[in-house]
Amino acid sequence: MADVPTKTARAEWGTRFGFLMAMIGAMVGAGNIWRFPYVMGNNGGGAFVLAFLSLLFVLAVPGLMAEVALGRYTNKGIIGAFRDVVGRGGMVGFGVVVLLVNIALMSYYSPVIAWTLYYAVHSLLFTFTAPGFEAEAFMNALFDNAALMIGLHTVVMGSIAAVLALGIRRGVERIVVYAVPALVVSLVVMMIRGLTLPGASEGIAFAFGIQWEYLTYSDTWITALGQALFSTGLGWGIALTIGSYLREYDDVPLGGGVFTAIGESSIGILAALAIFPIVFAVGVDPDVGAGLAFISLVQVFPEIPLGGLVAILFFVGFFLATFTSGLLITEVSVTTLSEETRLSRTQTVFGVCGGIWLLGLPSAYSVEILDYLDFVFGNWGLPLATIAIIGTIGWVLGPERLRLLAVNRNAGVYVGRWWDPVIKYVIPGVMLFIMAYFAYDNFRSPEMIGGMVVLVLFPTVGYVVMSIVEGRGGPPERADVPGGDD
Repeated sequence: MADVPTKTARAEWGTRFGFLMAMIGAMVGAGNIWRFPYVMGNNGGGAFVLAFLSLLFVLAVPGLMAEVALGRYTNKGIIGAFRDVVGRGGMVGFGVVVLLVNIALMSYYSPVIAWTLYYAVHSLLFTFTAPGFEAEAFMNALFDNAALMIGLHTVVMGSIAAVLALGIRRGVERIVVYAVPALVVSLVVMMIRGLTLPGASEGIAFAFGIQWEYLTYSDTWITALGQALFSTGLGWGIALTIGSYLREYDDVPLGGGVFTAIGESSIGILAALAIFPIVFAVGVDPDVGAGLAFISLVQVFPEIPLGGLVAILFFVGFFLATFTSGLLITEVSVTTLSEETRLSRTQTVFGVCGGIWLLGLPSAYSVEILDYLDFVFGNWGLPLATIAIIGTIGWVLGPERLRLLAVNRNAGVYVGRWWDPVIKYVIPGVMLFIMAYFAYDNFRSPEMIGGMVVLVLFPTVGYVVMSIVEGRGGPPERADVPGGDD
């Protein structure tokens, strides 16, 4: 009898808390502490919050349920999941689209993690409470030092590779169960202090007073859409990958949808409450851009009793949260490519991290490049990836089938038939309308042109690549299942 290679069991989350913290930790930090306040400041404050919350609960909650459930249904990474649904052939290229968007996003996200690492180190050195400290000059000095930024970017990707090489339980889960709660505690401390500063009421008015005219601007809606996807991880392939490691009795609707959306939006609003009162109290422009969290927050530490210790709590927690996001974003590519190649998990980890490091060099070198890529991929690439996932579920697999077989399996919150047309019609329709509205309103702008390139190039590359791969018989047989813990 011929020897048959044995397969080890696919890795699972060790606890439900670990699964929930992975879902929250995937985007908390960048999506909420860094990105949410500055895009909110650029788009009218309260009007943006209203647009964001509307899209969050109309699109992101049911969409997250669908993406997590697809991972549970297939127990595979992105490309394997698409292959199970659409069969072999070029249409599996939709999975490649998601993978390409994920890698592109991580390439400029790693330098953001590097910012938080730099600030965390300086918090330990009590730099922010030293006499004569200038927040804006400090940040600009970091951005202008390309060698330092590239070095920090290298440290970040090397550290991510080291943790991912340990696997799901021994690596990722051990980080996320501590990082997210620590960040929430530090944000609460910052919010309490910020609300007691002179001028804080102006920050609250800006954050939650609605300037209705902003709701007629295409920029507000395309940015709110990008933020809803960025802050929840919908369309990154993260939820699909996390779902593929679910245990039999984990709850998709509650953990993968409702809990994640409420947790993400709550932390984003908490960050706004921590930042905008300080912004107005110290006289910083609320639409300063991507450096907002790194300018305004550090100016309050000298005003707080034991401010140096609070700075350590905040920036170490901030770094851990952004680092957790980086782990889970990168895990998407690792899981998928481990399944699709003959490489071991360790080889895949170092190959993926090396590739992301190389692609991230331009963003590490220039914050202007990072800002542009964030707009193009956050507001065009993410919707494209989300439509690829949700469209495949809605029009190929069938939302009713997925709802019965995976979404409501051992669910504490039952999802009814209302979910089916939302997945099939509402989510793709709303997203396509917002993207078309922005393209019409910003015809020939650099952001519109960059978005069009992504919309055309990524599906074309995905289709061609998978047509070639599938034509050769698909991925090689493997004797192990990636992601396992020894």
